[in-house]
Amino acid sequence: MSDKPWGGRFDAPTDSFVEAFNASTHVDARMYAEDIAGSKAHASMLGAQGILRQHDVAAIHQGLDTVLQEIESGTFTFKIELEDVHMNIERRLTELIGDAGKRLHTARSRNDQVATDTRLYLRARGQDILTRLHTLQSVLVTLAKAHHATIMPGFTHLQTAQPVTLGHHLLAYVEMFSRDYGRFQDALKRMNQCPLGSAALAGSTFTIDREATAHALGFDMPCQNSLDAVSDRDFIIELLAASSLCAIHLSRFSEELILWMSAQFHFIDLPDAFCTGSSIMPQKKNPDMPELVRGKAGRIVGGLMGMLMTMKSLPLAYNKDMQEDKEAVFDALDNLEGSLRVFGDMLPGMKVDQATMLKAAGSGFSTATDLADALVRAGIPFRDAHEIVGKSVALCIQKPCELHEMNAEDCLRIDARLTLAMVQALSVEDCVAARDHVGGTAPAQVLKQCARWEALLNAKEQ
Repeated sequence: MSDKPWGGRFDAPTDSFVEAFNASTHVDARMYAEDIAGSKAHASMLGAQGILRQHDVAAIHQGLDTVLQEIESGTFTFKIELEDVHMNIERRLTELIGDAGKRLHTARSRNDQVATDTRLYLRARGQDILTRLHTLQSVLVTLAKAHHATIMPGFTHLQTAQPVTLGHHLLAYVEMFSRDYGRFQDALKRMNQCPLGSAALAGSTFTIDREATAHALGFDMPCQNSLDAVSDRDFIIELLAASSLCAIHLSRFSEELILWMSAQFHFIDLPDAFCTGSSIMPQKKNPDMPELVRGKAGRIVGGLMGMLMTMKSLPLAYNKDMQEDKEAVFDALDNLEGSLRVFGDMLPGMKVDQATMLKAAGSGFSTATDLADALVRAGIPFRDAHEIVGKSVALCIQKPCELHEMNAEDCLRIDARLTLAMVQALSVEDCVAARDHVGGTAPAQVLKQCARWEALLNAKEQ
């Protein structure tokens, strides 16, 4: 049992299947740089506190640098029997520098070590997500500015509701992604406390300096309770929750792009580089990237649900169940970052069929609410105006025609207070332009919002 860091207590070797089942190296090996950085900070602190001799500290640093070089050059071999990234690195360090390597684990446990490594790794990945979100928002603002006056139908229940501008529609996603950005910022801020020094669960009997290691690793402060530091994974759950909400926003956007690209809508065309064809139908151009992003949302949300269920009944402090924490969050962040990259790269090449959008915006009686507003301005109570317009729509369906095509006889037949001038004044352009207030779809307001977002994004504020 000499290969095991805990082997002194055991007489019989680990079952071969159990050894593989127990190992997490295939998942946590990606945290090698964070593990080495944490070990360096820990060794430096032990040296400063007089717990390790300085020549041992120097040997540890040099040895860890060699291990890092071996891993990054591809000459390092991770071994399943060593269970995880931590023991693989420590074992190789000991091979390189001898007993000094064995002294590195003084005053720490794998429990606080893995919690520290995970926070360090997720902190960096969270910043990558923020960068991708910022890029996507910038792309959307540029598109919104270009299409501030491009009119399209707005929908509720996927039925034509009122005309809006494409720029206004795109800015809705900028707002959603801004909240996603804020959620990631909040999660990263809360997780930026250092577990190192909490040891297994109760702290250490050595006179360690936890503030020094926290500062060396860029944390705001040490975790203030050793039990909490090693036993909770709420920082992972928060990132999974933020990832899930962001993935849902991307999924909704994907659904719209898929619909808009269909022959039935024909609003947009996505770049060839982000679409695929059919093996049997030569005419097909499939929006596979939005479809795939839509599918990734279920996978990311599934990771959140799995992690919540893993943690829901665990007593303090560390339990082996918690080894399942990293696979879900690594997978979620990998797929979310990929989805954000796809959208950020794809959307600048999107072609918009403005004529088809404009025609669709004028169908389905999208100006009905504006006709009701005109009646209200003439002194008619809104509920009465609503009924008058409802009857007008029913008549138009029967004829058939659009509201602005009604004649004087039609108006008089419905209600004497409904005038021909009211119906003839209806146009999607006027309906859009009339909504000229904060948050409205008027082209002038879209330009104001684009300018606001350009300033915020240039300042990297949300």
